Amino acid sequence: MDLKNATILIVDDDNDVLTAVRLLMKSQVKEIVTEKNPENIRNIILKKTFDLIMLDMNFNSSINTGNEGLYWLNQIRSWGSQASIIMITAYGDINLAVRSLKEGANDFILKPWHNDKLIEAMKELLKKNPGVDKPKNSNTYNNEIIGESACMRDIFRTIEKISPTDANILILGENGTGKDLLAKAIHEKSLRKNNAYVKVDVGALTETLFESELFGYKKGAFTDAREDREGRFESANNGTLFLDEIGNITLQQQSKLLSVLQNRQVTKLGSNQASSIDIRLICATNLPLSELANETRFRKDLIYRINTISITAPPLRERGDDAVLLAKHFISLYGKKYFKTDLQLDDKSIAKLKSYTFPGNVRELQYTIERAIIMSEGNTITPGDLLFSPIENVNQNSVQSDDLKLSSLEKNTIMHVIEKNNGNISKAAKELGITRTALYRRLSKYDI
Repeated sequence: MDLKNATILIVDDDNDVLTAVRLLMKSQVKEIVTEKNPENIRNIILKKTFDLIMLDMNFNSSINTGNEGLYWLNQIRSWGSQASIIMITAYGDINLAVRSLKEGANDFILKPWHNDKLIEAMKELLKKNPGVDKPKNSNTYNNEIIGESACMRDIFRTIEKISPTDANILILGENGTGKDLLAKAIHEKSLRKNNAYVKVDVGALTETLFESELFGYKKGAFTDAREDREGRFESANNGTLFLDEIGNITLQQQSKLLSVLQNRQVTKLGSNQASSIDIRLICATNLPLSELANETRFRKDLIYRINTISITAPPLRERGDDAVLLAKHFISLYGKKYFKTDLQLDDKSIAKLKSYTFPGNVRELQYTIERAIIMSEGNTITPGDLLFSPIENVNQNSVQSDDLKLSSLEKNTIMHVIEKNNGNISKAAKELGITRTALYRRLSKYDI
């Protein structure tokens, strides 16, 4: 490709550099785009194709690692960009610049540069790389998460902001909403992406297994400890540890976990020697934060420790047409598995998907589509092929029944506490843990 037909992006937080390159190149190229904030790169390359990108090695950003350029280089490549990339670097950062070549950059240039050498370098790269930038489908984030609804775009923006930091993340959301995919995406966008990602379903660990699995043990620490074993914290050292179903662990387990997080040290069972750990912690739970805040169930000091930033994975019923996007993705996935690669959804099937609430969220949709592909005849999935999970319907009916029982329980509890306090509404509200106004609303609701 000739330089005069090229579209170029320059990313540098120095306005003088941006101005100088823009003035130099505006008559040399088809189009030049300048950007000061590297966090805007993804949106820019999704909207426009680029043949060449010039990227600074250091930014005055929230990352502050000394090699921000390498981080953004890896991000650009992970988004599917095929543009040639020239790293802009100072003389003292030559080692980092050389490393950038190994990680996907095509060339680097030292500041201050000679204009003719910069133009020549661009021409050479464009000759070697005639292809243009082809960003990945904007419906797909990080190769795995599919969605274009407003709530999912908010999630993607949040991940972009928090991933480069080491802040502890708490992911909230119903079962089947993809909390584990969000955790993996945060790791893969982080500066720890090349280190370990360790997932543990802590809610499934018994009291005896909790310590040995997370902290490890020494040979002879208990009957079956035949050799030293490293715990999950040590396995995740310098990487990311994802603790799923954190809301299901006991208060005693919470106390042990809090101690490790506060001290950043683990002690194996059967040992008196503590080892330092360096991890990025991500936790997830299907419990709402209001339930976790109940100190009879979960320690508040641990909530603050794991919840520097929280993300709520939205249920599928709140994601608009994402259900149809996901359905088409699963049709492609399972169509290949079951050798039915030409299947399509008809209009009535799409309408049926849009009208259903999916209490089982994305997981239910996935199983629904797989079953439909297996049972379908011909090239079209019809509404009759889409049989939603009877398990979820049973659960919904059960919840409605439970609601009635809970209403009776709440009414009886309120009457008992008011009688116990001789009709004193203030004392009754305090004992119930609610405000006077909230108690009056319930008195009116139950006609007490």
